[in-house]
Amino acid sequence: QVQLAESGGDSVQAGGSLRISCVVSGNIFMKYCMGWFRQAPGKEREEVAVIDADITQYGDPVQGRFTIFKDYRKKSLHLQMVNLKPEDTAMYYCAASENYCGARQFDCWGQGTQVTVSA
Repeated sequence: QVQLAESGGDSVQAGGSLRISCVVSGNIFMKYCMGWFRQAPGKEREEVAVIDADITQYGDPVQGRFTIFKDYRKKSLHLQMVNLKPEDTAMYYCAASENYCGARQFDCWGQGTQVTVSA
């Protein structure tokens, strides 16, 4: 019933900025945990950032460069990325949970949007 649809991925130059978005279709509790994850070919899936009603947490590689935020009215999740690096190149996935972020339990995933950063 619940679907997540990412958009905004693009090819950008190192040092550039990009915002990717995730629109929620269906019935979910937006105060629960949502997050962005990424995976590059041959690498493990990596948690980028998570957010619930009370906390926001970032993975070390993106700390200070990325900002995650929700738009409750539009039922969407966004990731503002600045000072992009080639190491940020990956497929970025949106995820939603039926619990708070402390549980790290994600029940619904989007199809992903590709972010490519060239040197």
